[in-house]
Formats: sequence, C-alpha cells, structure tokens
Amino acid sequence: MPKRIGLISLLVVCSLCNMPSSADAQALIPHTLQLDAVKLEQQGLSLAQEAAQLAQFQQFELALPRARLASQLAPKNDKVWFLLGGLYLQSKNVDGGIAALKKAQYLNPKNGDVQFALGSAYFQQEKYQEAVGYFQSGLKLKPNDPEGLFDLGNAYYKQGKLPDAIAQYNKAISTQKKFWPAINNVGLILYEQGNVQGAIKQWQTAVGIEKQAAEPLLAMGVALYTKGDHGQGLAMGEAALRIDERYGDLDFLKQNLWGQRLLADTKTFLALPPIQAARQPRENPPSPKQ
Repeated sequence: MPKRIGLISLLVVCSLCNMPSSADAQALIPHTLQLDAVKLEQQGLSLAQEAAQLAQFQQFELALPRARLASQLAPKNDKVWFLLGGLYLQSKNVDGGIAALKKAQYLNPKNGDVQFALGSAYFQQEKYQEAVGYFQSGLKLKPNDPEGLFDLGNAYYKQGKLPDAIAQYNKAISTQKKFWPAINNVGLILYEQGNVQGAIKQWQTAVGIEKQAAEPLLAMGVALYTKGDHGQGLAMGEAALRIDERYGDLDFLKQNLWGQRLLADTKTFLALPPIQAARQPRENPPSPKQ
C-alpha cells in the first residue's frame, strides 16, 4: 500500500506553503486545504477491506493499524467500527474492542452481530451477566443464529444455570443439526451431573459429525477409561492428542468449559504412560485446529 500522509501533516504542510509575508498578512485570507470527504471515506473503506483480508490470514498486527485509520476516514460507517472492534478482541485488547463495538452499535443498533461481539467481549472479561444481556439482544435481532444461541448457553453455563445452558445448546442444534460444539457442551454438563453414559452418547454424536474434533474424542476417551474400558479409552485419547495437542493442557480444557469432575479424571488420564508418550513432540506435528 502506498505511504499515506496523515491528515494533520497535510494541514501543517499546506499552512506552511501558504504562510503570508509579515507586510501583507492582514490583507490576505489564509488558504485552507479543501479535503474531499467522499474520497476520504472511500480511502477508509478501501483500508477496511485490506484489513479484513489481512485478518482472514491471521495477520492481525498488519490489519489493526489499517482498521484504525479506516475508522478515522470513515467514522460514520458501522461496519468499519465493527471490524476494528473484532481486531481489538483478536489482539486481546478487550477494552478497545468494547469501545469500538459500542460505536458500531450506536451507528447501527439493529446489527445483531455487533451485539454478539459485545457479548463475547464481556464473556472474555468474565462479566457473564453483561454477556447474557448482549447475547439476548443479538438473538432478538437474529433469533435462529446457532452461534449466538451457543454463546448464550456458554454464558449460562458459567453462571451455573445448567438447565438454561442445555436449553440454548439444544436450540442451537435444532437450527443447525451438525453444530457439534453445542452437542459436545451438552456432554460436558451431563458428565458433571453424573450422567456419564449420556455424556458419552453426546460425544459419540459430535465425533460422528466431525471426526477431527479433538475435544469430544478426548472427553470420550477419558470417560471410557474411567469406566474401565482402558483399551478403547487410551486409543481415543491418543488419537485426540495427535489431532490437537493443546487438549493435553488442563488450563486449555478449563478455558473450554470442562468442569471439575471431568478435569479431575482427565488429570489422571493425562498422567498415564501411553498418553504421556502420545504427548511427546513429533518431528512434523499437525497445525493446531483453529
């Protein structure tokens, strides 16, 4: 992208070029730079498109400054602020993300995706009641959005409202039958409630939909091993860690809403020699599943 001179710099350069001499200063009206607002907005939208393309390739450090400048050049475009807010969240600047998203919300209160993004931001801050409010607002605008329903279920889960969480997960599944993350999370709740067989059934369904889904595969392996089916449990656990080694980290599992009962059983499972061997670094490990 060609180097662009900032707006303030342009004004300064122009004022210097048009500075009158002291003899006739009072007789002249200072010239000002006439900026084309339409062209500036077009440049802003072009920058926003570049930022969005960079974000698709996970190049957030390059995307963020473009999006920031785009928001200055096209300050009345809610989509630009939405993009900027999302990039801030990806960069772990949650406060910046919330500020940008609220600007987008002000400009377009009927954008359900902005409401969902704000809910996600507050979820990251562990402000679950605020998150619930925004997810509910988003669902009023997009009532059949499976990811919005799933996110609301997660917020209820963190509040300990397990029946409400399951209800939202089931709504997500009813709108998108192959939405395996919701099926997986129903299994997480059932396991904590002591319904191990019910949890295993959910995880079997999830793996049937997505065979490379490491999370339900590992959870099912842990559950089967704990029940006494050591051979099948170990095989599933090893397969899950080959798919995505991040699931060998208890902190990562906790971030993914694994409950205390399942975490305790998984801690024992991960310490087993065959599982330890499966967690050893390989020469060419697969790329982590995003």
